[in-house]
Amino acid sequence: MPFATEINPITGTLDETTADLLVLPVRTGDDGPAVVEGVAASGLNRALPAPLTDLFTHYSLTGKAGEAVWFPVSREQGLVRLALLGVGSGSPDDLRKAGAALSRAARGRERVAFAWPADIAGDDAATAFAEGVLLASYTFTMKTTEPAADQRPAPVVDVVGAAPADALTRGTVLAEATALARDLINTPSLTKDPSWMAERAREVAARSGLAVKVWDEKDLENEGFGAILAVGQGSSRPPRLVQVSYTPENPTSHIVLVGKGITFDTGGLSLKPTDNMALMKTDMSGSAIVLGVLSALAAVSAPVRVTGLLALAENAFSGDATRIGDVLTTYSGTTVEVLNTDAEGRLVLADALGYAVAELDADVLVDVATLTGAAKVALGTGIGALYSTDDALAEDLLAAGAAAGEPLWRMPLTEEYVETTGSRVADLANIGTRKEFGPAGATDAALFLRAFTGDLPWAHLDIAGPGRSTKESGILTKGGTAFATRTLLRWLADA
Repeated sequence: MPFATEINPITGTLDETTADLLVLPVRTGDDGPAVVEGVAASGLNRALPAPLTDLFTHYSLTGKAGEAVWFPVSREQGLVRLALLGVGSGSPDDLRKAGAALSRAARGRERVAFAWPADIAGDDAATAFAEGVLLASYTFTMKTTEPAADQRPAPVVDVVGAAPADALTRGTVLAEATALARDLINTPSLTKDPSWMAERAREVAARSGLAVKVWDEKDLENEGFGAILAVGQGSSRPPRLVQVSYTPENPTSHIVLVGKGITFDTGGLSLKPTDNMALMKTDMSGSAIVLGVLSALAAVSAPVRVTGLLALAENAFSGDATRIGDVLTTYSGTTVEVLNTDAEGRLVLADALGYAVAELDADVLVDVATLTGAAKVALGTGIGALYSTDDALAEDLLAAGAAAGEPLWRMPLTEEYVETTGSRVADLANIGTRKEFGPAGATDAALFLRAFTGDLPWAHLDIAGPGRSTKESGILTKGGTAFATRTLLRWLADA
């Protein structure tokens, strides 16, 4: 398992377990907080230091999702801790928050037992709870020392009662796909070049029964991927394009996912400031997310054929780097004038999208990228920007994002702004060229990408805001978040 924690559904009651941390769910209600009926066994009640209502008052508990207090109680095997954990209304979002809070409270414990709220119907809450527990326990470290004992995730979380085991397993699958993407995102760029990413894709494909194809720099040149080559030509570590394919029996449609894979972004000759560059090992998040999604499609029984394209390059500066004013010929034959070498993600995506339209007989295109700072300015770090040419596709992705706790906001493809993508010497420019429309950077980028999607239904996820986290919060840890992995898996599983 990629996680140090295992979720283990068991029957019985909380007072029958041997866990050293016992967790009771506390719900909100019109009459104040209350422990869900049926989970507080009589043996455990006798161990409480005071009646539950008095404990609620003493700790000022409301039952809000993620709220937690804990204290020692006496059992036959000695003192253990009992936690009162807020689960709010019992909705999937609240259970996800509760699971994350439980995971953090459980650090340093050997075994945790959580009494599943018996009145929760359906599977979505159990799936979300598993996601919360596991993703909050995620760690990425290259330290040579072990973490302090009180910071180690609990090895086992027993979910006691009638929680649906299949739903917990599904949550584990979704969390594991996200963890795979996070591991790739958080790997330092000293290790993580385009060739390394291609090897990881081969490994994932071998484990998951997927087909894989890799283009090296010679293949890219021979087949006309001029934009990917141009972005990568300033680096001593050449670019790659990777295709990973999942084909179920009797697929209902063919969906192509395209991921931006800039394994490090200096900005090229349009050099980034140092503070901005410090985060740029995560600029290949889109490709990591696509690979994470492909790794789990069989496990979630996705009924659609899915092809993932990882457009991989390192954007460096050298005597060989692309210059301002250079004109590139993309895979589709469209020419692009480069007016800013730091607007490179849309260039590698353009080649991959053009290839998908020309060669893959796709029904739907979706790309995902940490693309523009403008999207982060518009929506902050908690919401991803969604652009789409198809209303039904947009609604499906919005619903999947809401279910995953990865909110998206649909942004406009403003037709009046199309002029800003024009160039005086080429078909397109890679940044906006008209000042009267203001700094519409995220929309400029989306309109640029749309030019490479043919007439296919297409959606673009700009996750520059929520793709990175600077602190531990809820299901997030510092570093890459792999935002949109669970959204895309839910969408594809229900397609």
